[in-house]
Amino acid sequence: MTSTATTVPAAAPAASGAPGSAGATGGPGPLAALVDAGLEVPVLGGGRVRHVNLDVAASAPAFAAVAAHVTAVLPYYASVHRGTGYASQASTALLEDARVSVARHVGARLDDDVVFTRNTTDALNLLAGAVPGETVVLDIEHHANLLPWERRGRRVLVARPAFAATLDALGAELARRPAALLSVTGASNLTGEVLPLDVLSDLAHAHGARLAVDAAQLLPHRRVDLEASGIDFLAFSGHKAYAPFGAGALVGRADWLDAAPAHLAGGGAVEAVTVDAASWKTGPERHEAGTPNVVGVAALARALVELERLGDDARRAHEDALAARLHEGLAAVPGIRVLRGFDDLDDRLGIATFELERGSVGLVAAALAAEHGISVRAGRFCAHPFFDRLATRANGLRVSLGAGSSADDVDRFLAALARLVADGPAFAYDRTPAGWCPRTDDRPRPTFA
Repeated sequence: MTSTATTVPAAAPAASGAPGSAGATGGPGPLAALVDAGLEVPVLGGGRVRHVNLDVAASAPAFAAVAAHVTAVLPYYASVHRGTGYASQASTALLEDARVSVARHVGARLDDDVVFTRNTTDALNLLAGAVPGETVVLDIEHHANLLPWERRGRRVLVARPAFAATLDALGAELARRPAALLSVTGASNLTGEVLPLDVLSDLAHAHGARLAVDAAQLLPHRRVDLEASGIDFLAFSGHKAYAPFGAGALVGRADWLDAAPAHLAGGGAVEAVTVDAASWKTGPERHEAGTPNVVGVAALARALVELERLGDDARRAHEDALAARLHEGLAAVPGIRVLRGFDDLDDRLGIATFELERGSVGLVAAALAAEHGISVRAGRFCAHPFFDRLATRANGLRVSLGAGSSADDVDRFLAALARLVADGPAFAYDRTPAGWCPRTDDRPRPTFA
């Protein structure tokens, strides 16, 4: 982009449709108000269009209610725990109330710990330091649930085309050599397929293992209940759940967490320190050394409240309707192949990853953004083993839907995609080490006062 500056207005333009209203094409409108509603972005050749964000599986904009909550709590921000000032005590209450709220939302057991982290990756790395033995994972995992387990021993099982056969293979592997932990994704960030967590919990427990779930993708779309489903550990991020303020959480069994070395060594995690030794706390504070991200934690807790307010059934119906519209439209575009991991899992989130028989998905993604104001993602999506097993091309293009998505968004994407597949981009692009870029880009950058 050029360095030409424009000033970002204090408030975003009005949204094209109120939450819950029908879109211009008659389908579902956005379910919730997000801070990017009505955002307009520049396109090549001049002018501005309403931004269509179909990349929420990577990171989601904040709920408007979450942004307002952050603004409200900021004046009271102060260092937590042991502070005698009014703001310090208010911030401490905010942090600990959020811990209770998160525990309630995910159905934590009374003796479970809620440890606040930076994100899901941080949470799973914390858990990897606490596992007292080997971990079994599937090859479908995001790298965050594939790489951390190497320190204590990791076995990777290649998933079968049918999930029923995958369950049989997992059972045989756990029977062949016991493991301490089975760690799985709740929903694939590549295909959107939702795994039956209660079945996986029963399988793990039957073989003396515990179950950990990477819920980064699942939690913003489905309610998760640890106690009801038998999940032992749950990891998730705020930034995928409409609270992009740098907080996540690990919720689960306190015995492993209390027996593990502190995730970070520093103040707040210790009872006492001498020059020769330290006495470490038990409970969540053992793994939360340093000044915590109180604002991010407050945002995360408020986002979970907003998800509850929207309702599980309403969220499911909204997303299912948009996903059906998306898949029907993709089936009508020649040369597209949508990736599936399992032929017997029908429950899917609003995520579709596809490859093109001809042409570059990276070029298509760049042109969607630069010429049409539509954000998607191209690549292998930090799930290289899974993608490489399913795909025939080097990269795929992923479209992901969320609470702010609408039928108008889906239709704009499908129309732009069909045009690009048929006719190619309207402007010239160069392939660079950073990806495809417009050869001449006159779009102004925003400036932030």
